[in-house]
Amino acid sequence: MRAVVQRVARAAVTVAGETVGEITGPGLLALVGATHTDTGAEARRLAEKMWRLRILDGERSCSDIGAPLLVVSQFTLYGDARKGRRPTWQAAAPGPVAEPLVDAVVDALRGLGAHVETGVFGADMSVALTNDGPFTVLLEV
Repeated sequence: MRAVVQRVARAAVTVAGETVGEITGPGLLALVGATHTDTGAEARRLAEKMWRLRILDGERSCSDIGAPLLVVSQFTLYGDARKGRRPTWQAAAPGPVAEPLVDAVVDALRGLGAHVETGVFGADMSVALTNDGPFTVLLEV
């Protein structure tokens, strides 16, 4: 699994003009993607990594200060644009595989005590954020 994690002062996701998930920081926005071979074990490892990642002010983690996370599914993280001008999505897991894995990340985070907001899997989402730093990292498990 793969995630782009951004330290934010605030973040929100809307679907059809309606806010479906929103956090005020400090916190993390995590764009999460899955590939064909990912399992629940990877989802749990990714959740643990995000929860304990020390990128908030003072080298603290969400677990240290109870900071919220906004998790948004993002199949395009597995896009491949090495050849030509149009990315391919062959490495991205199809919806029936990816959706339970993204849900497993969210469930694992909540099981660790995190306050987690989410987008809507497969929806046309608009994501707005105020990046704090800016600070963005790529996580892979």
